[in-house]
Amino acid sequence: MSFRTMSLGLAAATMLAGTALPAFAQDSIYVPLFTYRTGPFAGSGTFIADGMHDYLEMLNQRDGGIGGVKLVLEECETGYDTKKGVECYEAVKGKNPVIVNPWSTGITLPLIPRASVDKIPILSMAYGLSASARGDIFPWVFNPPATYWDGLSMIIKFIGEKEGGLDKLKGKKIGFIHLDAAFGKEPIPLLQDLAKDIGFEVALYPVAAQDMQNQSSQWLSARRDRPDYMIMWGWGSMNGAAVKEAVRSGYPMDKFYSVWWPSEDDARSGGAGAKGFKELNWHAVGANFPALQDIQKHVIDKGLSKAAKDKVGEVLYNRGVYNSLLIAEGIAQAQKLTGKKAVTGEDVRRGMENIKLDAARLKELGLEGFTDQLVLSCNDHNGHRAAFMQEWDGSKWVKISNPIEPMTDRVKSQLDGAAKDYAEKNAGWPKRTETCDKAS
Repeated sequence: MSFRTMSLGLAAATMLAGTALPAFAQDSIYVPLFTYRTGPFAGSGTFIADGMHDYLEMLNQRDGGIGGVKLVLEECETGYDTKKGVECYEAVKGKNPVIVNPWSTGITLPLIPRASVDKIPILSMAYGLSASARGDIFPWVFNPPATYWDGLSMIIKFIGEKEGGLDKLKGKKIGFIHLDAAFGKEPIPLLQDLAKDIGFEVALYPVAAQDMQNQSSQWLSARRDRPDYMIMWGWGSMNGAAVKEAVRSGYPMDKFYSVWWPSEDDARSGGAGAKGFKELNWHAVGANFPALQDIQKHVIDKGLSKAAKDKVGEVLYNRGVYNSLLIAEGIAQAQKLTGKKAVTGEDVRRGMENIKLDAARLKELGLEGFTDQLVLSCNDHNGHRAAFMQEWDGSKWVKISNPIEPMTDRVKSQLDGAAKDYAEKNAGWPKRTETCDKAS
Protein backbone atom coordinates (compact mmCIF):
# COMPACT_ATOMS: atom_id res chain seq x y z
CA MET A 1 0.00 0.00 0.00
CA SER A 2 1.38 3.41 -0.91
CA PHE A 3 1.72 6.22 1.63
CA ARG A 4 -0.85 8.19 -0.38
CA THR A 5 -3.34 5.37 -0.16
CA MET A 6 -2.76 4.99 3.54
CA SER A 7 -3.25 8.71 4.05
CA LEU A 8 -6.44 8.72 2.04
CA GLY A 9 -7.68 5.73 3.97
CA LEU A 10 -6.98 7.38 7.31
CA ALA A 11 -8.70 10.57 6.21
CA ALA A 12 -11.73 8.66 5.04
CA ALA A 13 -11.80 6.62 8.21
CA THR A 14 -11.81 9.77 10.29
CA MET A 15 -14.55 11.24 8.14
CA LEU A 16 -16.61 8.08 8.38
CA ALA A 17 -16.50 7.43 12.06
CA GLY A 18 -15.03 10.49 13.73
CA THR A 19 -13.16 8.23 16.14
CA ALA A 20 -10.72 5.33 16.11
CA LEU A 21 -11.94 2.34 14.13
CA PRO A 22 -12.00 -0.84 16.18
CA ALA A 23 -13.16 -4.02 14.50
CA PHE A 24 -16.73 -4.82 15.37
CA ALA A 25 -17.46 -7.25 18.15
CA GLN A 26 -17.42 -10.93 17.35
CA ASP A 27 -21.08 -11.22 18.27
CA SER A 28 -22.09 -9.09 15.31
CA ILE A 29 -21.63 -9.09 11.54
CA TYR A 30 -20.40 -5.89 9.92
CA VAL A 31 -21.89 -5.02 6.52
CA PRO A 32 -20.78 -1.68 5.06
CA LEU A 33 -22.99 -0.22 2.35
CA PHE A 34 -21.31 2.02 -0.23
CA THR A 35 -23.99 4.49 -1.27
CA TYR A 36 -24.51 7.82 -3.00
CA ARG A 37 -27.34 9.96 -1.81
CA THR A 38 -25.82 13.20 -3.08
CA GLY A 39 -24.65 14.48 -6.45
CA PRO A 40 -25.73 13.78 -10.04
CA PHE A 41 -26.08 10.03 -9.47
CA ALA A 42 -28.23 10.33 -6.34
CA GLY A 43 -31.39 10.02 -8.44
CA SER A 44 -30.51 6.35 -8.94
CA GLY A 45 -28.32 5.66 -5.92
CA THR A 46 -30.77 6.81 -3.27
CA PHE A 47 -33.41 4.20 -4.15
CA ILE A 48 -30.79 1.45 -4.27
CA ALA A 49 -29.38 2.54 -0.90
CA ASP A 50 -32.83 2.54 0.69
CA GLY A 51 -33.67 -0.94 -0.59
CA MET A 52 -30.33 -2.37 0.52
CA HIS A 53 -30.56 -0.89 3.99
CA ASP A 54 -34.21 -1.64 4.60
CA TYR A 55 -34.05 -5.36 3.78
CA LEU A 56 -31.10 -5.95 6.11
CA GLU A 57 -32.60 -3.73 8.82
CA MET A 58 -35.83 -5.71 8.50
CA LEU A 59 -33.85 -8.88 9.28
CA ASN A 60 -32.41 -7.15 12.35
CA GLN A 61 -35.80 -5.96 13.58
CA ARG A 62 -37.83 -9.06 12.74
CA ASP A 63 -35.34 -11.90 13.25
CA GLY A 64 -32.62 -10.40 15.42
CA GLY A 65 -30.25 -10.47 12.45
CA ILE A 66 -29.15 -13.62 10.62
CA GLY A 67 -28.74 -16.86 12.55
CA GLY A 68 -29.25 -14.94 15.77
CA VAL A 69 -26.44 -12.47 15.06
CA LYS A 70 -27.18 -8.78 14.62
CA LEU A 71 -26.02 -7.03 11.48
CA VAL A 72 -24.09 -3.80 11.93
CA LEU A 73 -24.98 -1.62 8.94
CA GLU A 74 -22.96 1.44 8.05
CA GLU A 75 -23.20 3.60 4.95
CA CYS A 76 -20.25 5.31 3.34
CA GLU A 77 -21.07 8.03 0.80
CA THR A 78 -19.03 7.63 -2.39
CA GLY A 79 -20.84 10.13 -4.61
CA TYR A 80 -20.24 7.50 -7.35
CA ASP A 81 -16.68 8.80 -7.37
CA THR A 82 -13.93 6.19 -7.73
CA LYS A 83 -11.47 8.02 -5.46
CA LYS A 84 -14.07 8.40 -2.72
CA GLY A 85 -15.10 4.79 -3.16
CA VAL A 86 -11.54 3.58 -2.61
CA GLU A 87 -11.35 5.84 0.43
CA CYS A 88 -14.50 4.21 1.77
CA TYR A 89 -12.95 0.79 1.23
CA GLU A 90 -9.80 1.75 3.11
CA ALA A 91 -11.94 3.18 5.90
CA VAL A 92 -14.04 0.07 6.42
CA LYS A 93 -11.67 -2.81 5.76
CA GLY A 94 -10.20 -2.71 9.26
CA LYS A 95 -13.64 -3.31 10.74
CA ASN A 96 -13.81 -6.86 9.41
CA PRO A 97 -16.50 -6.42 6.76
CA VAL A 98 -17.92 -9.70 5.53
CA ILE A 99 -18.56 -8.28 2.04
CA VAL A 100 -18.22 -5.01 0.14
CA ASN A 101 -20.73 -3.59 -2.37
CA PRO A 102 -18.97 -0.89 -4.45
CA TRP A 103 -22.10 0.07 -6.43
CA SER A 104 -19.98 1.44 -9.23
CA THR A 105 -18.03 -0.31 -11.96
CA GLY A 106 -15.36 2.38 -11.63
CA ILE A 107 -14.95 1.63 -7.90
CA THR A 108 -15.16 -2.13 -8.41
CA LEU A 109 -12.21 -2.32 -10.83
CA PRO A 110 -9.47 -1.08 -8.43
CA LEU A 111 -10.90 -3.21 -5.60
CA ILE A 112 -10.73 -6.48 -7.53
CA PRO A 113 -6.97 -6.97 -7.00
CA ARG A 114 -7.33 -6.12 -3.29
CA ALA A 115 -10.08 -8.58 -2.51
CA SER A 116 -7.94 -11.71 -2.33
CA VAL A 117 -5.25 -9.87 -0.33
CA ASP A 118 -7.66 -8.42 2.24
CA LYS A 119 -9.92 -11.51 2.26
CA ILE A 120 -13.02 -9.40 1.63
CA PRO A 121 -15.43 -10.64 -1.07
CA ILE A 122 -16.83 -8.11 -3.53
CA LEU A 123 -20.44 -8.19 -4.65
CA SER A 124 -20.95 -6.22 -7.87
CA MET A 125 -24.52 -7.25 -8.55
CA ALA A 126 -25.15 -7.22 -12.33
CA TYR A 127 -22.45 -4.61 -12.89
CA GLY A 128 -18.67 -4.36 -12.83
CA LEU A 129 -16.25 -6.48 -14.80
CA SER A 130 -18.23 -9.04 -16.81
CA ALA A 131 -15.25 -11.42 -16.90
CA SER A 132 -15.25 -11.64 -13.10
CA ALA A 133 -18.07 -14.16 -13.45
CA ARG A 134 -15.30 -16.77 -13.71
CA GLY A 135 -14.92 -18.01 -10.15
CA ASP A 136 -11.84 -20.06 -10.98
CA ILE A 137 -9.99 -16.85 -11.93
CA PHE A 138 -11.80 -14.34 -9.66
CA PRO A 139 -12.61 -16.34 -6.50
CA TRP A 140 -13.35 -13.20 -4.46
CA VAL A 141 -15.68 -11.39 -6.88
CA PHE A 142 -19.40 -12.10 -7.47
CA ASN A 143 -21.60 -10.37 -10.08
CA PRO A 144 -24.93 -12.26 -10.24
CA PRO A 145 -27.47 -12.70 -11.70
CA ALA A 146 -26.29 -11.59 -15.17
CA THR A 147 -23.31 -9.71 -16.62
CA TYR A 148 -23.49 -6.59 -18.72
CA TRP A 149 -22.51 -8.75 -21.68
CA ASP A 150 -25.43 -11.07 -20.95
CA GLY A 151 -27.72 -8.05 -20.80
CA LEU A 152 -26.54 -6.60 -24.09
CA SER A 153 -26.97 -9.96 -25.80
CA MET A 154 -30.53 -10.18 -24.44
CA ILE A 155 -31.45 -6.79 -25.91
CA ILE A 156 -29.96 -7.69 -29.31
CA LYS A 157 -31.77 -11.04 -29.17
CA PHE A 158 -35.10 -9.37 -28.33
CA ILE A 159 -34.70 -6.82 -31.14
CA GLY A 160 -33.71 -9.60 -33.53
CA GLU A 161 -36.85 -11.56 -32.68
CA LYS A 162 -38.94 -8.45 -33.30
CA GLU A 163 -37.37 -8.21 -36.75
CA GLY A 164 -37.99 -11.89 -37.48
CA GLY A 165 -34.55 -13.27 -36.66
CA LEU A 166 -31.03 -12.11 -35.91
CA ASP A 167 -30.15 -12.28 -39.60
CA LYS A 168 -32.73 -9.58 -40.23
CA LEU A 169 -30.51 -7.15 -38.31
CA LYS A 170 -28.02 -7.22 -41.17
CA GLY A 171 -27.73 -3.73 -42.60
CA LYS A 172 -29.53 -2.13 -39.65
CA LYS A 173 -27.97 0.65 -37.59
CA ILE A 174 -28.00 0.39 -33.79
CA GLY A 175 -27.17 3.48 -31.76
CA PHE A 176 -25.50 3.04 -28.37
CA ILE A 177 -25.76 6.01 -26.01
CA HIS A 178 -23.65 5.46 -22.93
CA LEU A 179 -22.03 7.10 -19.96
CA ASP A 180 -18.45 7.81 -21.00
CA ALA A 181 -16.98 5.88 -18.07
CA ALA A 182 -15.89 2.32 -17.28
CA PHE A 183 -19.51 1.27 -16.68
CA GLY A 184 -20.82 2.66 -19.95
CA LYS A 185 -17.94 1.27 -22.00
CA GLU A 186 -18.07 -2.24 -20.53
CA PRO A 187 -20.36 -3.85 -23.17
CA ILE A 188 -18.89 -2.07 -26.22
CA PRO A 189 -16.37 -4.82 -27.17
CA LEU A 190 -19.19 -7.37 -27.30
CA LEU A 191 -21.48 -4.98 -29.20
CA GLN A 192 -18.81 -4.48 -31.84
CA ASP A 193 -18.19 -8.22 -32.11
CA LEU A 194 -21.92 -8.90 -32.50
CA ALA A 195 -22.13 -6.17 -35.14
CA LYS A 196 -19.33 -7.82 -37.07
CA ASP A 197 -20.82 -11.32 -36.79
CA ILE A 198 -24.44 -10.39 -37.50
CA GLY A 199 -23.83 -7.55 -39.93
CA PHE A 200 -25.37 -4.50 -38.30
CA GLU A 201 -23.75 -1.09 -37.93
CA VAL A 202 -23.01 0.56 -34.56
CA ALA A 203 -23.13 4.29 -33.85
CA LEU A 204 -21.68 5.30 -30.49
CA TYR A 205 -22.92 8.33 -28.56
CA PRO A 206 -20.78 8.80 -25.42
CA VAL A 207 -22.05 11.15 -22.74
CA ALA A 208 -19.49 12.70 -20.37
CA ALA A 209 -20.48 12.80 -16.71
CA GLN A 210 -20.53 16.60 -16.73
CA ASP A 211 -22.89 16.59 -19.73
CA MET A 212 -25.42 14.05 -18.46
CA GLN A 213 -28.21 16.61 -18.23
CA ASN A 214 -27.41 18.23 -21.56
CA GLN A 215 -27.50 15.58 -24.27
CA SER A 216 -28.78 17.78 -27.08
CA SER A 217 -25.67 17.21 -29.20
CA GLN A 218 -25.86 13.39 -28.87
CA TRP A 219 -29.53 13.33 -29.83
CA LEU A 220 -28.94 15.79 -32.66
CA SER A 221 -26.33 13.34 -33.98
CA ALA A 222 -28.79 10.46 -33.55
CA ARG A 223 -31.40 12.41 -35.49
CA ARG A 224 -28.84 12.86 -38.28
CA ASP A 225 -27.71 9.21 -38.22
CA ARG A 226 -31.26 7.79 -38.02
CA PRO A 227 -30.43 4.58 -36.11
CA ASP A 228 -33.05 1.87 -36.39
CA TYR A 229 -32.75 1.19 -32.66
CA MET A 230 -31.20 2.95 -29.69
CA ILE A 231 -29.71 1.15 -26.68
CA MET A 232 -28.83 3.06 -23.50
CA TRP A 233 -26.21 2.26 -20.85
CA GLY A 234 -26.81 5.13 -18.45
CA TRP A 235 -26.99 5.89 -14.76
CA GLY A 236 -27.99 8.75 -12.51
CA SER A 237 -29.35 11.86 -14.13
CA MET A 238 -28.24 10.63 -17.56
CA ASN A 239 -31.20 8.27 -17.84
CA GLY A 240 -33.99 10.77 -17.28
CA ALA A 241 -32.30 13.34 -19.51
CA ALA A 242 -31.92 10.76 -22.29
CA VAL A 243 -35.59 9.80 -22.15
CA LYS A 244 -36.57 13.47 -22.22
CA GLU A 245 -34.25 14.24 -25.16
CA ALA A 246 -35.41 11.17 -27.08
CA VAL A 247 -39.01 12.34 -26.77
CA ARG A 248 -38.08 15.92 -27.66
CA SER A 249 -36.15 14.82 -30.75
CA GLY A 250 -39.02 12.68 -31.94
CA TYR A 251 -37.18 9.38 -31.71
CA PRO A 252 -39.70 6.46 -31.76
CA MET A 253 -39.79 5.32 -28.13
CA ASP A 254 -40.85 1.79 -29.03
CA LYS A 255 -37.34 1.38 -30.48
CA PHE A 256 -35.50 2.80 -27.46
CA TYR A 257 -34.10 0.12 -25.10
CA SER A 258 -32.00 0.17 -21.96
CA VAL A 259 -30.11 -2.13 -19.69
CA TRP A 260 -31.69 -2.56 -16.25
CA TRP A 261 -30.98 0.81 -14.61
CA PRO A 262 -33.69 3.42 -15.46
CA SER A 263 -36.20 4.12 -12.68
CA GLU A 264 -39.84 5.14 -12.80
CA ASP A 265 -38.74 8.76 -12.28
CA ASP A 266 -36.45 8.49 -15.30
CA ALA A 267 -39.32 7.29 -17.48
CA ARG A 268 -41.70 9.91 -16.07
CA SER A 269 -39.28 12.66 -17.06
CA GLY A 270 -40.27 12.11 -20.69
CA GLY A 271 -43.94 12.79 -19.97
CA ALA A 272 -46.65 11.12 -22.01
CA GLY A 273 -44.25 10.78 -24.94
CA ALA A 274 -42.13 8.26 -23.05
CA LYS A 275 -44.69 5.49 -23.52
CA GLY A 276 -43.08 2.51 -25.21
CA PHE A 277 -39.60 2.97 -23.67
CA LYS A 278 -38.23 -0.44 -22.66
CA GLU A 279 -35.68 -1.86 -20.25
CA LEU A 280 -34.51 -5.23 -18.98
CA ASN A 281 -35.36 -6.44 -15.51
CA TRP A 282 -35.09 -9.71 -13.57
CA HIS A 283 -37.30 -9.15 -10.53
CA ALA A 284 -40.75 -7.91 -9.69
CA VAL A 285 -41.88 -4.34 -9.25
CA GLY A 286 -44.31 -3.67 -6.41
CA ALA A 287 -44.52 -4.38 -2.69
CA ASN A 288 -47.02 -7.23 -2.63
CA PHE A 289 -44.62 -9.76 -1.14
CA PRO A 290 -44.43 -10.85 2.51
CA ALA A 291 -40.80 -9.72 2.82
CA LEU A 292 -41.65 -6.26 1.45
CA GLN A 293 -44.63 -6.05 3.78
CA ASP A 294 -42.33 -6.94 6.67
CA ILE A 295 -40.06 -4.08 5.61
CA GLN A 296 -43.07 -1.80 5.77
CA LYS A 297 -44.07 -3.09 9.23
CA HIS A 298 -40.68 -3.41 10.91
CA VAL A 299 -38.69 -0.63 9.24
CA ILE A 300 -40.78 1.96 7.40
CA ASP A 301 -43.55 2.25 9.97
CA LYS A 302 -41.00 2.48 12.80
CA GLY A 303 -39.26 5.40 11.13
CA LEU A 304 -36.06 3.40 10.59
CA SER A 305 -35.84 4.04 6.85
CA LYS A 306 -34.90 7.05 4.76
CA ALA A 307 -37.19 5.85 1.95
CA ALA A 308 -40.31 7.74 0.96
CA LYS A 309 -43.29 5.41 1.37
CA ASP A 310 -44.32 5.78 -2.28
CA LYS A 311 -40.91 4.59 -3.46
CA VAL A 312 -41.06 1.24 -1.68
CA GLY A 313 -41.62 -1.38 -4.37
CA GLU A 314 -40.38 0.75 -7.28
CA VAL A 315 -37.85 -0.88 -9.54
CA LEU A 316 -34.60 0.47 -8.07
CA TYR A 317 -35.79 0.11 -4.47
CA ASN A 318 -36.50 -3.55 -5.19
CA ARG A 319 -33.11 -3.80 -6.90
CA GLY A 320 -31.53 -2.76 -3.61
CA VAL A 321 -33.65 -5.39 -1.83
CA TYR A 322 -32.37 -8.03 -4.26
CA ASN A 323 -28.78 -6.93 -3.61
CA SER A 324 -29.22 -7.38 0.12
CA LEU A 325 -31.04 -10.68 -0.40
CA LEU A 326 -27.77 -11.93 -1.92
CA ILE A 327 -25.75 -10.57 1.01
CA ALA A 328 -28.07 -12.24 3.51
CA GLU A 329 -28.00 -15.56 1.68
CA GLY A 330 -24.20 -15.45 1.49
CA ILE A 331 -24.05 -14.93 5.26
CA ALA A 332 -26.66 -17.62 5.98
CA GLN A 333 -24.84 -20.14 3.81
CA ALA A 334 -21.53 -19.24 5.48
CA GLN A 335 -23.05 -19.91 8.90
CA LYS A 336 -24.37 -23.23 7.64
CA LEU A 337 -21.03 -24.27 6.15
CA THR A 338 -18.85 -23.26 9.07
CA GLY A 339 -21.13 -23.79 12.05
CA LYS A 340 -20.15 -20.30 13.22
CA LYS A 341 -22.59 -17.48 13.88
CA ALA A 342 -20.27 -14.48 13.60
CA VAL A 343 -18.78 -15.32 10.21
CA THR A 344 -15.87 -13.61 8.45
CA GLY A 345 -15.24 -12.40 4.92
CA GLU A 346 -13.52 -15.68 4.10
CA ASP A 347 -16.59 -17.57 5.33
CA VAL A 348 -18.99 -15.41 3.34
CA ARG A 349 -16.92 -15.91 0.17
CA ARG A 350 -17.61 -19.62 0.59
CA GLY A 351 -21.23 -18.87 1.39
CA MET A 352 -21.67 -16.88 -1.81
CA GLU A 353 -20.39 -19.84 -3.82
CA ASN A 354 -23.12 -21.97 -2.26
CA ILE A 355 -26.11 -19.70 -2.85
CA LYS A 356 -29.11 -21.66 -4.05
CA LEU A 357 -32.16 -19.46 -4.36
CA ASP A 358 -34.75 -21.85 -5.72
CA ALA A 359 -38.53 -21.49 -5.61
CA ALA A 360 -38.80 -23.15 -2.20
CA ARG A 361 -36.14 -20.92 -0.66
CA LEU A 362 -37.68 -17.75 -2.15
CA LYS A 363 -41.05 -18.75 -0.69
CA GLU A 364 -39.44 -19.37 2.70
CA LEU A 365 -37.95 -15.88 2.54
CA GLY A 366 -41.28 -14.26 1.70
CA LEU A 367 -40.25 -13.57 -1.87
CA GLU A 368 -42.18 -16.19 -3.83
CA GLY A 369 -42.48 -15.02 -7.43
CA PHE A 370 -40.20 -12.04 -6.81
CA THR A 371 -37.44 -13.35 -9.06
CA ASP A 372 -36.21 -16.42 -10.89
CA GLN A 373 -33.99 -18.99 -9.24
CA LEU A 374 -30.25 -18.38 -8.86
CA VAL A 375 -27.56 -20.97 -8.23
CA LEU A 376 -23.90 -19.97 -7.84
CA SER A 377 -20.94 -22.29 -7.68
CA CYS A 378 -17.22 -22.47 -7.29
CA ASN A 379 -16.65 -21.73 -10.98
CA ASP A 380 -19.76 -19.72 -11.79
CA HIS A 381 -20.05 -16.52 -9.74
CA ASN A 382 -22.79 -15.08 -11.90
CA GLY A 383 -25.49 -17.56 -12.88
CA HIS A 384 -26.05 -15.90 -16.28
CA ARG A 385 -29.77 -15.83 -15.60
CA ALA A 386 -32.42 -14.69 -18.01
CA ALA A 387 -34.09 -11.30 -17.75
CA PHE A 388 -37.35 -10.03 -19.20
CA MET A 389 -38.31 -6.87 -21.04
CA GLN A 390 -40.58 -4.34 -19.38
CA GLU A 391 -42.22 -1.36 -21.05
CA TRP A 392 -43.27 2.03 -19.71
CA ASP A 393 -47.02 2.49 -20.25
CA GLY A 394 -47.06 6.13 -19.18
CA SER A 395 -47.47 5.50 -15.46
CA LYS A 396 -45.78 2.18 -14.63
CA TRP A 397 -43.56 -0.62 -15.91
CA VAL A 398 -45.39 -3.52 -17.58
CA LYS A 399 -43.74 -6.86 -18.20
CA ILE A 400 -43.99 -7.60 -21.94
CA SER A 401 -41.84 -10.68 -22.55
CA ASN A 402 -41.06 -14.14 -21.35
CA PRO A 403 -37.58 -14.73 -19.90
CA ILE A 404 -34.90 -13.83 -22.44
CA GLU A 405 -31.89 -16.10 -22.13
CA PRO A 406 -28.49 -14.53 -22.82
CA MET A 407 -26.79 -15.51 -26.08
CA THR A 408 -24.43 -17.86 -24.29
CA ASP A 409 -23.02 -19.27 -27.52
CA ARG A 410 -21.78 -15.81 -28.45
CA VAL A 411 -20.95 -14.45 -24.99
CA LYS A 412 -19.19 -17.33 -23.23
CA SER A 413 -16.12 -17.52 -25.44
CA GLN A 414 -15.70 -13.73 -25.27
CA LEU A 415 -16.04 -13.78 -21.49
CA ASP A 416 -13.60 -16.67 -21.08
CA GLY A 417 -11.08 -14.90 -23.28
CA ALA A 418 -11.45 -11.63 -21.37
CA ALA A 419 -10.98 -13.38 -18.01
CA LYS A 420 -7.79 -15.11 -19.14
CA ASP A 421 -6.56 -11.89 -20.73
CA TYR A 422 -7.13 -10.01 -17.46
CA ALA A 423 -5.07 -12.56 -15.53
CA GLU A 424 -2.24 -12.51 -18.08
CA LYS A 425 -2.06 -8.71 -18.25
CA ASN A 426 -1.96 -8.35 -14.45
CA ALA A 427 1.42 -9.83 -13.72
CA GLY A 428 1.43 -12.09 -10.70
CA TRP A 429 -2.34 -12.61 -10.76
CA PRO A 430 -2.74 -15.43 -8.22
CA LYS A 431 -3.95 -18.83 -9.25
CA ARG A 432 -6.95 -19.94 -7.25
CA THR A 433 -5.96 -21.76 -4.09
CA GLU A 434 -9.31 -21.50 -2.30
CA THR A 435 -10.85 -24.93 -1.86
CA CYS A 436 -14.23 -25.54 -3.45
CA ASP A 437 -16.88 -26.81 -1.07
CA LYS A 438 -18.40 -30.07 -2.16
CA ALA A 439 -21.85 -28.52 -2.46
CA SER A 440 -20.64 -25.94 -4.99
